[in-house]
Amino acid sequence: MPHLVSTPATIVAIPVRDEAERVEACLTALAAQTDPPTAVLVLLNNCRDDTGAIAQSVSLPFPLLIETRDWPAARASAGRARRIAMRLAAERAGKGGMLLTTDADTVVPPDWIARNRRALRAGADVVCGRIVVDPVEAELIPLHLHADDARETTLITLLDEIAWLLDPDPADPWPRHTEASGATLAVSTEAFFAVGGIPDQPSGEDRAFVAALRRRDARIRHDPGIAVTVSGRIEGHTPGGMADTIRRRMVQQDLWTDDQVEPAEDALRRADLRRRCRWRWEGTPVPDLAAALELPDGVLATCLDHPFFGAAWHALEQCSPVLQRRRVRFVDLPQEIAQARVILTRLRAAVREVES
Repeated sequence: MPHLVSTPATIVAIPVRDEAERVEACLTALAAQTDPPTAVLVLLNNCRDDTGAIAQSVSLPFPLLIETRDWPAARASAGRARRIAMRLAAERAGKGGMLLTTDADTVVPPDWIARNRRALRAGADVVCGRIVVDPVEAELIPLHLHADDARETTLITLLDEIAWLLDPDPADPWPRHTEASGATLAVSTEAFFAVGGIPDQPSGEDRAFVAALRRRDARIRHDPGIAVTVSGRIEGHTPGGMADTIRRRMVQQDLWTDDQVEPAEDALRRADLRRRCRWRWEGTPVPDLAAALELPDGVLATCLDHPFFGAAWHALEQCSPVLQRRRVRFVDLPQEIAQARVILTRLRAAVREVES
């Protein structure tokens, strides 16, 4: 009798709240995958429309698992729904399994599962894709919001390249991006359970999940080749999401950009200090590091006394005065973009000189 090799399960988890108009398109896109999932688990979060019936009516080449929850309003958040959906999917996938999650108002491309599987099999613990707003719905968003987003994204990308040049991550090579959206995440079951699953918070659970993995030195890949199409609607079904942000900015521009943005000079200092702290954590002497961080030697030693560098760096960011984040106003984006480009020109030249 030939030896049978079992294939690890791949389960897609989708938290849903009243998506009768969009769930069919979401599931149809999953049905068209070149590399289909083992199953798709849909968690109906306090649904009051026909989402469940419509989902069950879609012809699918894989099992559709329907879970229903009816929580008190205060607990029926998007974050909680994803937490439970992913946990149930992980329990079904078991050891060696792969979990993916998206949203019911998202349409994934035909190679979405294949690309995520490829990245996980190549050694990533978690794979973050990019989101692209539906082009038809994007036309309904005022032009000034698109301009704001373009400038913000430009600065984020420039700052990330500064970080890459000074403190490269072999698990996340350039080109890459910085997004961590629940609309397109993939993770091994081992990494998922290692951090206790999705954090129990009402929103921002996707970023918090990836941050928890980073503190354990998980191999995080921000794959620029993975992109999904998300809704550009301004009336969302759960608070704190993308629709809320769009609607708020349509009325008045936010004062501050995303909290991952900081002044270019700060980003340069942060990346330089992170690589120096990494050297010290790995056992290489780094003179004057405590002084550069404005910390007593004992505090530096305590912060670095972690089995994972990610946890050590997180502790240092909480303690060091020079690592406290200063945010950037939208009106200051042009000057910060210009400064980041000056810094990058200098860094790229230095890298070319070393390589030659």
